[in-house]
Amino acid sequence: MTMITHEVSNQSTPWSGVDLFAANRPLRDALAHHAPAYDATRLHTLGVLAGSAEMQTHARLANTHTPQLHQHDVQGRRIDEVEFHPSYHALMAAALRFGLHAAPWGEGGPSHLERAAGFMLFSELEPSVLCPVSMSYAVTPALRANAAIAKAWSPKLTSCAYDPRFVPFEAKSAATMGMGMTEKQGGSDVRANTTRALFDTDTAWGRAYMLTGHKWFFSAPMCDAFLVLAQTTTGLSCFFVPRFMPDGSVNPIRIQRLKDKLGNHANASSEVEFGGDVTGWLVGDEGRGVPQILSMGALTRLDCALGTAGLMRGALTLAVHHTRQRLAFGKRLAEQPLMKNVLADLALESEAATALALRLAQAVDVTEKESNEHEAVMRRVLTPIAKFWICKRGAMFAQEAMECLGGNGYVEAQGQGVMARIYREMPLNSIWEGAGNIMALDLLRALRGADVAAAIAQECESARGAHAAFDAALARVLAAIDAMAEETQARVLARDTALLLQAALLHRHGSDAVFAAFCASRLAQQCDVFGALPSGCALDAIIE
Repeated sequence: MTMITHEVSNQSTPWSGVDLFAANRPLRDALAHHAPAYDATRLHTLGVLAGSAEMQTHARLANTHTPQLHQHDVQGRRIDEVEFHPSYHALMAAALRFGLHAAPWGEGGPSHLERAAGFMLFSELEPSVLCPVSMSYAVTPALRANAAIAKAWSPKLTSCAYDPRFVPFEAKSAATMGMGMTEKQGGSDVRANTTRALFDTDTAWGRAYMLTGHKWFFSAPMCDAFLVLAQTTTGLSCFFVPRFMPDGSVNPIRIQRLKDKLGNHANASSEVEFGGDVTGWLVGDEGRGVPQILSMGALTRLDCALGTAGLMRGALTLAVHHTRQRLAFGKRLAEQPLMKNVLADLALESEAATALALRLAQAVDVTEKESNEHEAVMRRVLTPIAKFWICKRGAMFAQEAMECLGGNGYVEAQGQGVMARIYREMPLNSIWEGAGNIMALDLLRALRGADVAAAIAQECESARGAHAAFDAALARVLAAIDAMAEETQARVLARDTALLLQAALLHRHGSDAVFAAFCASRLAQQCDVFGALPSGCALDAIIE
C-alpha cells in the first residue's frame, strides 16, 4: 500500500499569464512623463508575450540546453559553428519582431524610448539572448563611418524578420552584429591590444586588411558580422569583420572554445583566433578605434542599465507574488511587518532604477533626433552614472529578493528556478562594457567636458524644497562637481549623483509616498541594507 506522507500546500503558484507592461506601473508612469502621447499597444502586446507560460518555457529551455560549439564537421573540415536550442531562436525572433535590436535606426522603427521600455520588459523574461540584440543596436550607427558597408548592411540590420541561418547576409531576411574588443592581456585597457591589421587591398567596401591575433571575449559568434579592434601602423583601429566574405566564402574566424560562465547561459560567449587570413574592412579612420568604441560603448552601457532594471523588476514581482501567497506564523508573509519593510524597500530600488534607466533612454532619444544642449550633457553624464549605480545594486537586490522565497529561491529545479537564474545573471551587467571603476572614471572625464553642475541643477530644480534631505544632497553633489572630485572619490560621486537624480525623477513621476521614503532612506538615513526603511514610510502604498 502506498503511504501518502504529505500533500503539497502553502506553495506559491508560478508567475505567468501576466501582461508585464500592465503590471509595471513605474514603467508606465515614467513613459507617460517622458512621452505623454506614446502608443502603448505594442508594449502591451510584448508584455503579454513576455509574461506567457509559453515564452517562459522557451527561456528555461534556452538556458538549460546551452549553446554547443562544433569546430569540425564529420569529415574533418573546420566549420566553427555554434548550435543553439530551438527555444533560443524563438526568443531571438520575438526580440527582433518587437524592434529591440537596431530597428530604431531604420525607417519606421520604434523610438529609442519605446525600444528601451521593451528591452526592460524582455529582460524580465530572458536577458541573455539580448546580448546580440544589444550589440546590433549599438554598432549599427558606428557603420556610418564606412558608407559602403552601411548602405549594404543597414537594411538587414534594422529588419525585424529574424533569420538564424548561417548563410551570407544577402540571402538572409535580417542580420545581427557583435563585437570583439577585449584580449587576454588588456581587458578594459583596449590600448594594450596586440591583434594586428595589415593593409591588403582596396575594395567596394573600402580598405581591406588581414587580421592576426585573438579576442578573449567574442560574444554571440554566430552573428553575421562584428566590429573588431586591431593595431595598424597608426594605432588602434576599428574593423568590420563578417562571417562570410563578399564572394560567399567563409571568413576563417577560428572559434577556440565557448566560455563556461556563472550565468548568461543561453548566450554563447567565445574565444577566437585570427590566423592572418581573416579579412576586416576599416571603419572610420586608422588610429581612431578608441573613439569608435566609446560611441558604441555608450549605447551598450545604456542597455546594461536597462537590463538590470528589468531584472530587478522581475525579481521584485517574484518576491511579492510569493509572499502574498505563502503563510508563515499565522499570516501571509507579505502581511508580516518586517517583510513589508523589505518588499517596500525593494520596490523603491526597482522604481528608482526604472526611472534612471528610462531617463537615460529619453536623453538618447532626444539627442538622436535634434540638437539639444541640456539633453546632450545629461546623456553624457547619465551613461556612466546609470551603468555604475543600477548595475552595482543589482546583485545585492537579487540576493535580498531571493531571501523572500527562502530555500525555494535558491533552487535551480532544472531551469524552473527563475530567481536563481536572475541571481546568476545580475553581476554580469556590472562587469560587461566597463566595470564600476571604469564607469566612475568616465564620470570624471564627463565633468571636464561640459557644465555638468548647471545641468544637474536644472534637472533637480522641480524637486528643490520638496524634502530637506534632497536639498542637502543637491548641495553636496553640486559642491563635489565644482571641486572636481579626486579619483579616489569617483565612486562616491557616482553614487551620490545617481541617488540625487533618482530622487528628482521620483518626485516628477512617482507617488508622494515613494519620493518621501526614497529621500528618507537613501539620502537621509543612507542605510546599506534592504528592509531598514525608517518609521513613518507608507509601506503598503509603496508596495502597491
